[in-house]
Amino acid sequence: MRILMLIDSYPPMIGGAQQHVRNLSIALAARGHDVAVATLAGPGMKSYEEDGGVRIYRLRGTLQRAETIFRDRTYAPPLPDPELVRAIRAVVMRERPTIVHAHNWMGRSFMPIKRWSEAKLVVTVHDYNLSCATWILMRNGEPCSGPGPVKCLTCAGANYNGLAKGAAVALGNWAMNKPERSLVDMFIPVSAAVATGNRLTMGKYPYRVIPNFIPDDIADTPEAPSDYRSQLPADGYLLFVGSLTRQKGIETLLEAYAGLAGAPALVLVGYTLPESPTTFPPNVVVLKNWPHAAVMTAWRHSLVGIVPSIWPDPCPSVAMEAMAAGKAVIASDIGGLPEIVEDGKTGILVPPGRPEALRRAIARLVDDPDLAARMGAAGRARVTAFHAGTVVGHIESLYAEVSA
Repeated sequence: MRILMLIDSYPPMIGGAQQHVRNLSIALAARGHDVAVATLAGPGMKSYEEDGGVRIYRLRGTLQRAETIFRDRTYAPPLPDPELVRAIRAVVMRERPTIVHAHNWMGRSFMPIKRWSEAKLVVTVHDYNLSCATWILMRNGEPCSGPGPVKCLTCAGANYNGLAKGAAVALGNWAMNKPERSLVDMFIPVSAAVATGNRLTMGKYPYRVIPNFIPDDIADTPEAPSDYRSQLPADGYLLFVGSLTRQKGIETLLEAYAGLAGAPALVLVGYTLPESPTTFPPNVVVLKNWPHAAVMTAWRHSLVGIVPSIWPDPCPSVAMEAMAAGKAVIASDIGGLPEIVEDGKTGILVPPGRPEALRRAIARLVDDPDLAARMGAAGRARVTAFHAGTVVGHIESLYAEVSA
């Protein structure tokens, strides 16, 4: 099968969706499919290269002439970009895909040529961009109940550095709602929460929930070099992995931890943004920008993993990685997390943004390491449902069904 992936950015640019598309593309190529990726060009990147048997085309669009709209990252616009439409058409003429698999707004610049291409269009929905111009379905720091003209324009204005720019993005997103839902042959929300948040459940829209995945052999990742291992405290610490931001629950976690007496060290592995905390309670270790192998080493030597998101996290692979390492997971009962962590079996679910509830859950597993070990063992068994060998097979079957 000939497959063309469309995504706004691609490794080496960092991001969960970006890494997912790379892993999926390479896995499909290894299974004998002909796979190419079309993505936006970035500074210093080649216009064409190959990676793991996958051909990568880096394209330029009209909106890249005004990148300040999208702050420090390049995004595809919510409406078809004239130059991108032409560039994607050239790639389609060369690759002749039978399936175009789009991720986020990049697929909208394919839609004007969809019928001409004769390809089927599949769209993986990694977040809430079908219904939310800011993609995160949050308003004033709290989960949003759904789109509305005034609140969407206000949120978009704050996110995109001004009401005029925000209005252009929000109105463009609304304008594409009907065309997108009529042209897409199958949506793939990464969790039931994403399907609901994007209102795919409210109409006769073709969709199938297929989660993100992790490599089958992720638990066998070699130990990181000693210069990483030496930065970790003694085995049995608490571990958080992700961006140190309010959205990811870092403030909730620090408040919960500060009220614990005699708790093991808390290790935070991730990256910081301007909004990240600059001071931390005693016994908190902050490790920035670690490579993935070092992160897996950190999981291996921890007691439990903590995923305290306050936003409806769509399908965080960080919880899967903790489970693959055999660790119990304390997670917020929001977004796609309850679809990964089974409360009372593979971990503990707590209300998002509630430090006292998070503190009680941490204390429970710290005081009962045997319970933490049993939950970790159950998590290791459950996480096979999120292995590449399982999930990629589901995506292959969906391609075949849509093509037929």
